Amino acid sequence: MTAFSISGQTAFITGASSGIGLASAKHFAAAKVNLVIAARRIDRVRKLAQALAEEYSVSVLPLELDVQKSGQVEEVFNQLHKQQIDVDILVNNAGLALSTDKIQKGDTKNWDIMIDTNLKGLLYVTRAALPRMLERNRGHIINIGSVAGHDCYVGGNIYSATKHAVRALTKSLRIDLFGTPIRVSEIAPGAVETEFSEVRWNDKERAKKLYEGFLPLVADDIADAVVYCATRPPHVNISELVIYPQAQASVSQIHRKEA
Repeated sequence: MTAFSISGQTAFITGASSGIGLASAKHFAAAKVNLVIAARRIDRVRKLAQALAEEYSVSVLPLELDVQKSGQVEEVFNQLHKQQIDVDILVNNAGLALSTDKIQKGDTKNWDIMIDTNLKGLLYVTRAALPRMLERNRGHIINIGSVAGHDCYVGGNIYSATKHAVRALTKSLRIDLFGTPIRVSEIAPGAVETEFSEVRWNDKERAKKLYEGFLPLVADDIADAVVYCATRPPHVNISELVIYPQAQASVSQIHRKEA
């Protein structure tokens, strides 16, 4: 199937300061897509914006955004509207896991952050973006889920619950948008070596050991899938992509070579 050109469209990416979000920004820029890249770490997205604009000659707007804050999300989209910037592709990438404590030992502050970011943040951004997509009768929402949204594992509890919710919301959104040309996709990665595990445990060495003994996915692998979904012809909707590294058979099964 020949890829559909998305050159000149605008993609809004949350969590664009690192990992999958950053890689997706690079891949879209290479496809001549204009960008709105948002994250809490504004210094990082500003630097990225400058680099991408210079390398690919596309428009890149860096924004400071904490998706947990509904008022901030609304203000960002109000400003985009005032600047006559319309979002064609929304990539809901912002998300995180904190700790692997069992529920009986869990820190409820961590629970709130995961739920507010992974679930409510995705909802806030989607709710803010959708009305204009519907007015324009065009748009594509791509949610970054996880294989943790397809199964459960020891210590995954709240994170897994939020990603199960992302999967359910993606399906529900597709149903709610029935009869419109808005496309909705979910990409569910397996083990991807990014800052994810370091953030989860606040421990670089522990995070590094998680990826030892096998070849994990990298952010570019997922970014490639994001752009793949976006570049299918308009009558094609990739509803769900589950992506494992070859060494991973399920959420909790990874084949590691002995040292």
